[in-house]
Amino acid sequence: MNRREFLAASGAAALSSVWHPARAQTASVKQGYQTNMWGMPTYYLLRSGALEKQGIKAEEFAVPSGNITMQQMVGRQVDLGTYAGPSFILGHARGQLVAIAQIEEVGKTVRVMARKELNLKRIEDLRGKKIANQTGSSIAQVFVDQIAPRAGLKKTDWQEVRMNVNDMVAAMAAKTVDAMINVEPYNVIAEADGIATTIMNYWDVDRMPVFMAATPEFIEKNPNAVVSYLKAWLAVADDFKNNKKKVSDTIYGFYTSKGYKMSPETFAKAVDAIDVNPGFPSKVRDYMQEQAQVLLREKKIKEIPDWSKALRPDFMQKARA
Repeated sequence: MNRREFLAASGAAALSSVWHPARAQTASVKQGYQTNMWGMPTYYLLRSGALEKQGIKAEEFAVPSGNITMQQMVGRQVDLGTYAGPSFILGHARGQLVAIAQIEEVGKTVRVMARKELNLKRIEDLRGKKIANQTGSSIAQVFVDQIAPRAGLKKTDWQEVRMNVNDMVAAMAAKTVDAMINVEPYNVIAEADGIATTIMNYWDVDRMPVFMAATPEFIEKNPNAVVSYLKAWLAVADDFKNNKKKVSDTIYGFYTSKGYKMSPETFAKAVDAIDVNPGFPSKVRDYMQEQAQVLLREKKIKEIPDWSKALRPDFMQKARA
């Protein structure tokens, strides 16, 4: 290789390592999301046009709960998806999944509710009761490992009835379960229809940050696209703050198209319970350390994650630059 060929090759190599907007324009993602309220910011992202403006094409994979998205990602069926801390930690342990941003806090969307006629007021009142629970989900993990034990309830003190969150209101109405651990909008539906009353709100014990996770292969192959993707999220967050009617109408249309019947006023309560603010708050690592210690104690993971590998705030820093 002569000097001119060497310099040309070196220049090409250097260019390949820097930001190249055109490359992000060819990116496509397999986007997973849950059809409860936690996944609705992602649903809105997919319909907002924000991804297209960043040159990203998306194929969507909707499921009832985020832990299913996590399992799809571990199986490399999906590139990106949202779920709360405990599910992410399990996903990292099983499939080296990486958190690229905290998207929202959803503690206000989660409630423990009981059938109205039972007049149950405290977690302790659930002793001996049948409780609908989506096993494997983050809300299930928090209830089983933290909330119930604090109230003096062992796992043998109540009967878990495994089901998806979108089936729980019907089960409560049919009286096949006494209580449920559920998320919005199903809680406001049960409340508005006079089926259930609230025992507790998760916000009191856990603000429940929800993370956008990616497979390590997707990050390795598409680092520029990850930054562009997060730029789209920043635009969506602005809509949640400054264009609430557009956001609410889009999400409301999703549920009415699925046959759910609720007034716009009832639905607005569910939307208001989510706080969309993509970023990487300084306290995230401490929160995740606490969650990991619980999972380690319960023998659900073998070791505490290496947070320098599991949490990647650098992509969001570039997106904000």
